[in-house]
Amino acid sequence: MENIQPMPSPREPDEIRRVAVDGFEVVTYSYGSGENILFLLNGGPGLPCDYLRDPHIFLAGEGYRVVAFDQLGCGNSDRPDDSSLWNIARYVEEVETVRKALNLEKVHLLGQSWGGWLSIEYALTYPDAIQSLVLANTCGDLPHLTTELNRMRDALGSETVAMMLHHESMGTIDHPEYQAAITILNYRHVCRLKEWPSSLLASVNDWNMGPYGTMQGPNEFLYIGNLKNWNRIPDMPKLKMPTLIITGTHDEIGPACALRMHNALQNSKVIVFPNSSHVPFYEEPDDYFSALRNFLSAQVS
Repeated sequence: MENIQPMPSPREPDEIRRVAVDGFEVVTYSYGSGENILFLLNGGPGLPCDYLRDPHIFLAGEGYRVVAFDQLGCGNSDRPDDSSLWNIARYVEEVETVRKALNLEKVHLLGQSWGGWLSIEYALTYPDAIQSLVLANTCGDLPHLTTELNRMRDALGSETVAMMLHHESMGTIDHPEYQAAITILNYRHVCRLKEWPSSLLASVNDWNMGPYGTMQGPNEFLYIGNLKNWNRIPDMPKLKMPTLIITGTHDEIGPACALRMHNALQNSKVIVFPNSSHVPFYEEPDDYFSALRNFLSAQVS
C-alpha cells in the first residue's frame, strides 16, 4: 500500500442549486461550462458525493462541465426518515429530475459502486440521455457479487468467518471482534491507502445508514437489503452506448464482476488497475485519470 500526495483543496462550485425531488430537495454542484457534461453518480446509498466529486473537479479545467449531487437522504440534501423512499426505481427518477432541472443534454454518465448500479438502471430506462457510460468499481449482478464477497471473507480464515457468521446470526454485528474483521476487509478491498483522503473520510463519516441499511445491508460485505436479488446482466445487451468498465485487482467489486458486465454489453472496454481496490481515483490517480481522459476524449462531441 502506498500513500499519494494530499489533494489540493477542491475549487468552489460555479453553481449550487437545490432541486425539488419527491417533495424534498437535493443539492447539486456544477463546475465549468463545457458542452461535454460529466455527470457523477456516487456510491452509497446514503453517502455524500464529496469523495467522488472532489477528485474529478479538475476536469472542469479541461473543457468539461462536471456535475454531482448529494442524493436524497445524504450530504446537504434533505434527509427524510421514510424507508419507502429507499428503492432503486425512485432513485432513477431522481437522477432524471436532476438532469432535466439542470438542463443537461446528453451526458457522460460515471457511476461508481452503488452509483454504478443506479447508472445501469438509469441507462436502461433513459438510454437517449447518455452519450457514454463509465461503470467504475461496480457490478450488474448482486447475487454474483455476494459469492465474490464470501470469497474475500473466506480469505480471513475459517475461525474468523465462523465468528462473523455467529455475530450475523445473533444480530451482534456491533461487537468489536466483528467490526475488527470488517476493518481488515475495508483496508484490503475498499481503500488500500494507509491514510484515507480527506474527501473520502468526509463522506464516510457523514454516511446516512438509513438508505444504506434498507437497500444494501449493515456493511460492505453483507447484502441483505432490498437490492440483494438485483441482477441486470440479462438486460445489459440492450445498452449500446460506449462503455468503460473500471475496477481494481483488489476491489470488493472486482474483475470477475467487471467481466460479467463486459460480456453482456455490446460496446465496452475493461481496465483493471493492479494496485487498487475500490477507489482507484485515489489509489492510482495518474493511471485512472489517463484512462478516463482517453475514453472521454474519444466520445466527445
